[in-house]
Amino acid sequence: MTSADSTIYRAPDCPIKRHLVALHLQSAMAKFSNGCVIVVALICFLAMLSRTANGQLSSTFYSSTCPNLQSIVRSAMTQAVNREKRIGASILRLFFHDCFVNGCDGSILLDDTSSFTGEKTAGPNNNSVRGFDVIDTVKTNVESACPSTVSCADILALAARDGVVLLGGPTWTVLLGRRDATTASLSTANSDLPSPASSLSQLISAFSNKGLNARDLTALSGGHTIGQSRCVNFRAHIYNDANIDSAFATSRQANCPSASGSGDDNLAPLDLQTPVVFDNDYYKNLVVRKGLLHSDQELFNNGSQDSLVRQYSNNNAAFSNDFTAAMIKMGNISPLTGSSGQIRVNCRKVNG
Repeated sequence: MTSADSTIYRAPDCPIKRHLVALHLQSAMAKFSNGCVIVVALICFLAMLSRTANGQLSSTFYSSTCPNLQSIVRSAMTQAVNREKRIGASILRLFFHDCFVNGCDGSILLDDTSSFTGEKTAGPNNNSVRGFDVIDTVKTNVESACPSTVSCADILALAARDGVVLLGGPTWTVLLGRRDATTASLSTANSDLPSPASSLSQLISAFSNKGLNARDLTALSGGHTIGQSRCVNFRAHIYNDANIDSAFATSRQANCPSASGSGDDNLAPLDLQTPVVFDNDYYKNLVVRKGLLHSDQELFNNGSQDSLVRQYSNNNAAFSNDFTAAMIKMGNISPLTGSSGQIRVNCRKVNG
C-alpha cells in the first residue's frame, strides 16, 4: 500500500473502532491471499496445458515423482553392459528403431498377441533387434521405486544414453515426459526404417521424413562404431560392391558365405577396430573403404557427406558434439505427451 493508503487504515483512538478496523484488514488480506493462490494455480495450470499442447519434453519431468530414476536406470544398464558389452549397441539401436516408427513411443517393445501384431517381426527387426529383457529389468526396478509413473519410452531413451556412456561415449541430457503407445505399426516399421542396402539419397530422404537433416544422418550413423551386424545385412556389399577394400571384403567373406540363406545370422563387428568402444573409428574405416554395410559406405562414396565423414574421422570431439545433438533431436520425434497414450506397467503389453 502507498503512504496515502495507509492513512485510511490508521487505527483510531476508540478501542471498538480499532477492533472493527482490524477485522476489516484481516478480511481484505484473506481475500488478497486467496486471490494470489488462485492466480498462481491458474498460471501453473496454463503452463501445464501449454507444455502438453506443444508436446514439449523436460529434463526435470520426474524430479518430484521419481527423483532416483536416472540412477536406477544407470545401475541396471551398468550390470547389463558388464555382462555383455554388445548390449549397449543393441539398446541404442532399439531406441532408433522405436523413434523411426510413429515417434519415440515405446511401440517397438510390444509383443504380438493373438489379436495384435506389433513391430518386432517387421523385416528390419525380426531376429535382429534385441535387448528387450534388459528393458524389462530396468522397468521392474523403476516400478518398484515409482509405480505407474515412468513410461517405457522414457526408460528406453535413458537406457540408450547410458549404454553409449558406459562404452566410453559422450553423455547428453535426456529430455523426458514421453508416454507409451497403445498400438504399433508393422507396416510403418517395414516402410520407414532405412535398409542396409540404402543409397545415400534414400538415407537422406528417410531421415528427412523424420525431421532429421543430412548432418544428423551422418552423425547418428556413427552409432555403428559399436555393435555387430548379421551376414544377411552385409553379404551383398562384400561380394558385389566395388567401393570396398578388397582385403577387408575377403576377410569378411570368410564368415559370410555368398549363398543366400547360408550363415545369415553369422556376426561381424560394424567397427573393425574397436567394436565395444564408442569412438570415431567408424569414420576412419569409411575413409579407407572398410564400412561393413553398403549404407555405411554410402556416406563416403564421392557424395555430399564425404567432407563431414573426413571431419569426424579426424575430430572425435566434433563427432561427439553432433551425435549428442542429433540424439536429442531424434528423441523428440512425435512423442506422446499429456493425456495421450499411457504409462505401461509392463513394457511388452498394453495395460489391461
